[in-house]
Amino acid sequence: MTLKRVCVFCGSSTGVRDAHRDAVQRLGQEIAARGIELVFGGGRTGLMGVVADAALAAGGRVIGVIPHAMIARELAHDGLQDLRVVSSMHERKAMMAELSDAFIAAPGGFGTFEELCEAITWTQLGLHRKRCGLLNVEQFYDPLLQLVERAVEDGFIRPDSIQIIVSERDPAALLSRLAEPFRVPAAVWLLDPEET
Repeated sequence: MTLKRVCVFCGSSTGVRDAHRDAVQRLGQEIAARGIELVFGGGRTGLMGVVADAALAAGGRVIGVIPHAMIARELAHDGLQDLRVVSSMHERKAMMAELSDAFIAAPGGFGTFEELCEAITWTQLGLHRKRCGLLNVEQFYDPLLQLVERAVEDGFIRPDSIQIIVSERDPAALLSRLAEPFRVPAAVWLLDPEET
């Protein structure tokens, strides 16, 4: 599968670990080096700003999608080739999903978690056929992966749905895995186990 555009979800803060900032910077550089367009939340602060700046500095094309209210707070990145202004957070997520071939969650907070889980759910429901990657720097996403395993064990997530998510510490390895073909699980998880 050829990735033309990849959406990156990440923190509007840089956090306290240099490793997170460094990994996101490498991710932006690698996206640009592969000729992939970066889609992101349009902000200039935190890891969002870092990934966009890195892709731009490496000659990449970057598309930002930002709600009008955040522009009013002067949080929009002003160096983008393409900044799309929407009316709400819901519209922002829908547009980022429409524009992208795959998703990456770098370290972040509640907003990043929510965006990631929605993208995974939309693949699981068959609303799109897009893979989701975790930039698992310093085991940041290990607790989430453990939770997913527990949900599989307890019968809330079908085992074949795990393939929607790939996890790597290295940005280049993560992008390569996202480009691998995969079979979208059938949405039979909606049925009770006795009915399948």
